Amino acid sequence: MSTSAEIRTEATSAAPGTHPEGPTAGGSAPPSAVRHSAVEDVVGILTGTFAASLGLFLLKSSGAVTGGTAGLALLLSYSVAVPFGVIFFAVNLPFFVLAVWKKGWNFALRTGAAITLVSVLASLHPAALGPMHLDPVYGVVAGNLLAGVGLLILFRHQSSLGGFNILALLLQEKLNWRAGYVQMVLDVAIVLASLILVSPPLVLLSAGGATLLNLILALNHRPGRYTGK
Repeated sequence: MSTSAEIRTEATSAAPGTHPEGPTAGGSAPPSAVRHSAVEDVVGILTGTFAASLGLFLLKSSGAVTGGTAGLALLLSYSVAVPFGVIFFAVNLPFFVLAVWKKGWNFALRTGAAITLVSVLASLHPAALGPMHLDPVYGVVAGNLLAGVGLLILFRHQSSLGGFNILALLLQEKLNWRAGYVQMVLDVAIVLASLILVSPPLVLLSAGGATLLNLILALNHRPGRYTGK
């Protein structure tokens, strides 16, 4: 994800007849844009982080991995005796700095709040639901669906979960590359690296799950389809 004072959707003139939009560092919202209220932003960020954290819990419970910093945190949690939430928070700190530098404090603080909430909720789910041993196929599909929906909600409220999400949104802003496709490439690379710790069949399944997550982003987080701020 990229960081800017706000994620704005504004049309550009990249090509005749097209209206590529994405997070931009400047400009104002289209006249038809409807701003989210503070309450809507709070509820949206809480909802998005809950869905995403539950998805990550399902992935961990099935022994699977995913892409980005979440995937890196999952891999580390399988090899060291440190809670997933702590690892997730730690690996995202450098990207929070990137968020402040590239996107400004508004987006960075929302993203920092989302990262912190996911880190806390990552400990809540195991305490509330207890140990779970899921079928890997179910865990990967359900986990990535929930994570993808959670990210979409966060994107709508000018937030993210740090990590490669920030980089993907930054590239969408600067180069008009769709965030979902950019993150898909990065995530699959992380999943393939998990061959060090995870069995090949589960890595293959996890790669499919990461692709599913990012297809959800690519098909739903598209320029021109959403003007709320």
